[in-house]
Amino acid sequence: MTEQALAVTRRLDTGTYENSGAGYETLLVEERDDRVVVTLHRPEARNAISGRMIDELHSVCDALERHPRLLLLTGHGGVFAGGADIAELLARGRDDALRGINSRLFERVRRLPMPTVAAVDGWALGGGAELSYACDIRIAGPDAVFGNPEPGLGILAAAGASWRLPELVGESVAKQVLLAGRTLDAAAALAAGLVMEVVPADELVERAHAVIDRMARSSATALRLTKLVVDAPGAHPVADDLAQAVLFEGQDKRDRMTRFLEKKASR
Repeated sequence: MTEQALAVTRRLDTGTYENSGAGYETLLVEERDDRVVVTLHRPEARNAISGRMIDELHSVCDALERHPRLLLLTGHGGVFAGGADIAELLARGRDDALRGINSRLFERVRRLPMPTVAAVDGWALGGGAELSYACDIRIAGPDAVFGNPEPGLGILAAAGASWRLPELVGESVAKQVLLAGRTLDAAAALAAGLVMEVVPADELVERAHAVIDRMARSSATALRLTKLVVDAPGAHPVADDLAQAVLFEGQDKRDRMTRFLEKKASR
């Protein structure tokens, strides 16, 4: 990690970073006690995902791994991300592909300890779509459009879409997007189960915060363990039992259930 990125991570770890812009060129970051809000910010390029943005998102992930909090990810100016930076892709070769520049980051986003929410309006294409697929929950504005036009550029959607999208929407719809070039507008994304809901554009971020507010009221440990179990491959009854055993021994569980029973008894 570069010295500049390390400095950004230290600010995130200490909670002293307040979006001064130091260290970031492609992101806007807002710190809160229980969440981090990240806005993709390359307005001159429809928030296209560049190598610089990848590095900066890695810095954010590093901080969230050290100090787990909920993540809200969105895009600036009514666009989530119009794809990867094509000029950079043109210059990449075999060895760059084998490094998994985008895919390693998106998998890291997927594996963040606490839940992640993508608030998507406007274009979410190519790498932008794949970044949204890596989040746990997606909420869409009315103008959201998801698509993976990579084959038209002579490449494939190699940062998770070819296997993550079928898990999210089913094989048939995924093949329509990945092979036939279909785009999913907000209504189609909702029907396919890709997004949780569609809300007016001016309410999108507020609604995403409301979802995070609801999660923030839950036990942070329970959220972390639930996410681990849900993401575990295959059948995992033993993982269920082990995670539940940890939670059953926690004071948080006893406090929450005691409050529930006391409230019920007082009715």
